[in-house]
Amino acid sequence: MVKNNVFELTLVSFASLATIAFGIWHFFIPSQWDWYSYVVPNATELIVAIKAMNSLFSLCLILIGIADFLIILYGNDRFSRIIFLSLSSILWTFRVLIQIITPQGSAIPLLQYGMSSGFFLIWFAFTVGLLLEIKRHKGS
Repeated sequence: MVKNNVFELTLVSFASLATIAFGIWHFFIPSQWDWYSYVVPNATELIVAIKAMNSLFSLCLILIGIADFLIILYGNDRFSRIIFLSLSSILWTFRVLIQIITPQGSAIPLLQYGMSSGFFLIWFAFTVGLLLEIKRHKGS
């Protein structure tokens, strides 16, 4: 196990677990928000495509979160740690930007601001964790 900065470990662990939680939650969003009621019922291929995309997205969030969590705890290769943390930082940067440009949850302001805050915190944790990892990598 690589000696971790406790702050980095805490940040990346939080962000990883939050990513996993968002992935799990995303499996249930279509039924929670009745997504398919907005789609013409005879557009069966569209419904199948939405289900497939949401399922794949949800699974990817879970797998990315698990991979980040495991690599920060047990990864011995700093280059791999930087790559994984970079991917997650880019992913959450993109999600924060989308939320700023076209916010989701706008029908319920508390939800919109809660989502924005959550996305920002996850982005912040991954990005600071990445910067700490790069700094440590340069120092070795």
